[in-house]
Amino acid sequence: MATISQFMTDNHHHCDDLFAAAENAAGDGDWAACAGQFRKFADAMEHHFGMEETVLFPAFEQQTGMTMGPTEVMRSEHAQMRGVLKRLADAVAQKNANAYLGNSETLLILMQQHNIKEESVLYPMTDQSLGSRSGELIGRMAEMSKAA
Repeated sequence: MATISQFMTDNHHHCDDLFAAAENAAGDGDWAACAGQFRKFADAMEHHFGMEETVLFPAFEQQTGMTMGPTEVMRSEHAQMRGVLKRLADAVAQKNANAYLGNSETLLILMQQHNIKEESVLYPMTDQSLGSRSGELIGRMAEMSKAA
């Protein structure tokens, strides 16, 4: 049986691959490809945030009683990344490579810092506290994938 850590880390890698494809297209000046790749990336990121914010974090908070701890920090970072995603979308619409690549650098740093915290701290905590429910929670998050 997969762990929550494995499931969510695999999803991080999926988002990273989509991010790289969009950034490469922007760097090449291929705005049609960039627009398509960026949309896939932005949708994947929002989906990832949604799995955490609607399934994983509430289950963790209910189980542990920690509502102002790591999940609150992660939600705050999600909001920060959503702001950068908006700036990236604007750069795609304007076909502005400098704005796109500058904001993608910012987002890359934010994602790396965020993902390491989740992968090394929060996800292991969820495995520990929610291990007996991991199949159910992964199933619910996987269903969100099918609906997206």
